[in-house]
Amino acid sequence: MENLYILILTLIASSVGTITGFGTSTILVPALSLQYPLVETLLFVGIVHWFGDIWKMLFFKRGANWKLILLFGITGIVLSFIGAKLAGIFPEELLKKLLGGFLIAYVTFILANPKWKLPKTNANALVGGGLSGFFSGIFGVGGAIRSTFLSAYNLDKSVFLFTSGAIGLLIDSSRLVGYFSGGIRLTDYSMPTLIAAIIISLLGAYIAKLVVNKIPQDKFRLVIAIALFAVGIRYLIF
Repeated sequence: MENLYILILTLIASSVGTITGFGTSTILVPALSLQYPLVETLLFVGIVHWFGDIWKMLFFKRGANWKLILLFGITGIVLSFIGAKLAGIFPEELLKKLLGGFLIAYVTFILANPKWKLPKTNANALVGGGLSGFFSGIFGVGGAIRSTFLSAYNLDKSVFLFTSGAIGLLIDSSRLVGYFSGGIRLTDYSMPTLIAAIIISLLGAYIAKLVVNKIPQDKFRLVIAIALFAVGIRYLIF
């Protein structure tokens, strides 16, 4: 039953995470860490998330913004490794509440000012990559920050999701190295469960591709904003 619970959660999380560019870890880490050690959960979800990045790139390979991938990736790789080494040291709840407050404030502002966007500067891309990498490494949920900064560039749906997947792949690779080098291993999670979760994540990504194709491009940014607001509420209140 525990394995079935993990696989159902993975299917839901990978579908949501592929549609919005984030959300897989947001759903899996809090839910699974109730039953399993947090650091092991970060490693388990990080591996599933790494494959989820690949599925995004396979299903949305029609476009990419390589400049953004490079800029987000430079700082993201470094700070995700640092965050992974610090996992379990910083007060997780405080960081999550700060992140939740930031997301709610950001979405409220852009909904009140629909024409406003973050400046499309190299500095903002570097900051977005760094923050996304650090939060991904320290407690596995940096995708919301990445999508916040990427949404400023008003990318086509396929370009947005491929670019998000590519950046995520760089960041996840770095944090997985950080987890392993820090001695974190999967002992409570079985290898068959991990393999099954990876396969299920592919199914979730495929389902998401079918849904994304039905979302009009002019509504896509609104979908991202609503998802970011929901995540902000979850972090700030629960």
